[in-house]
Amino acid sequence: MNGTRLAAAEQRQLLETLQGTHDVRLYRRALAVLECGRGKGVVEVARSLRVARQSVHNWVGRFHQMGKAAVLADAPRNGRPCHAGEAVDTLLPVLMILPPERFGYHATHWTVPLLQDRVCQNLGQTCSDATVRRSLHRLDYVWKRPRYVLALDPQREKKAAFGARLATCLNAAWCW
Repeated sequence: MNGTRLAAAEQRQLLETLQGTHDVRLYRRALAVLECGRGKGVVEVARSLRVARQSVHNWVGRFHQMGKAAVLADAPRNGRPCHAGEAVDTLLPVLMILPPERFGYHATHWTVPLLQDRVCQNLGQTCSDATVRRSLHRLDYVWKRPRYVLALDPQREKKAAFGARLATCLNAAWCW
């Protein structure tokens, strides 16, 4: 396969792909096709990129068959379908409005384990903590640690007035 040379337009297209992509897999494939087109052997290219020889043969063949660097990119894939996603996404906003004490928990704020338990009781299916966290993230909930706020001091104005008088007295030399 190292006897197949690339046309100038094909080389330019592959170089543009190398410069413009952030996808590592597409970069590796375009580089393999470009190096084979420049005369390097498939074995040498495969060894330098640490891939199988058959992969390089497949990439070069696919590129020569279609003539576009876009055929070297990964096809879109859906991934594993979520089982509890929609049900959890509809239940969590309702739970987040209500306090956990209403459901018999001895807590003032919701935690992921409490939400997991409530989802299991309401939907009859278990879900992982990662599922609950992803759902909360999708719903734009952000967890922040509660902060204690001290009550205002009723003597604050008197202390402030005394502090101002003291500062005035300390600044003036005649006070001593």
